[in-house]
Amino acid sequence: MKPLCIIVGFGAGVGMGIADAFGKAGFQLGLIARNPSKYTDALQSLTDIGIEVSIAAADVSNESSLTDAIAKLQQEHGLAEVLVYNVVSPTFGKPTTLTTTQLAQDFSVNVVGALVAVKAVLPAMRSKGQGSLLFTGGGWAHYPWDEASSISIGKAGLRSLALTLAQELADTGIRVGMVSIMGQVAPDTPFDPNKIGEAFLELYRQPTDKFQSEMLFQGAS
Repeated sequence: MKPLCIIVGFGAGVGMGIADAFGKAGFQLGLIARNPSKYTDALQSLTDIGIEVSIAAADVSNESSLTDAIAKLQQEHGLAEVLVYNVVSPTFGKPTTLTTTQLAQDFSVNVVGALVAVKAVLPAMRSKGQGSLLFTGGGWAHYPWDEASSISIGKAGLRSLALTLAQELADTGIRVGMVSIMGQVAPDTPFDPNKIGEAFLELYRQPTDKFQSEMLFQGAS
């Protein structure tokens, strides 16, 4: 059986780039999206080139919804070798324009959901003594922008979660890493989703003794 890569937050952009890279590298894919029906064509393009794909619906802000989706994928396809958390709630606006409800909701999606996903796969990874937990970071964690205050806060929180998980799991055989995208994602640019997907695969393939907790993706030619 091929190893399983679960991607939480599949979509036509970065999620598709990650799926394409790992699928072509020999993984079967377990994808999670809020509305899977939106991605019928994307899924077909993956299966057309021989990639084994399954998709489940989940609301990442709902703990039981996300946990159940991950459990379903692992029951059907085996335990995850790789978990990728690739979700963002993109509320724009200056800090004082945000409602407390908006900020809390965004933080639940941008950060809390990542911890829920990790906890859903971690027991099995601990029992095997191996696995990779990967996160999609962003430049706003390093250079926060007032017009994107909620996303900046969320990416900073996600970065802190990833780095503290890396410390906690350092001696377990489980690697924790983040690809921080330091520019505007757009097709046919240095920040093309497929190039970002290749960066995730490159991070995954790094030897354990040289594994980066954070890779700053500055674009690729």
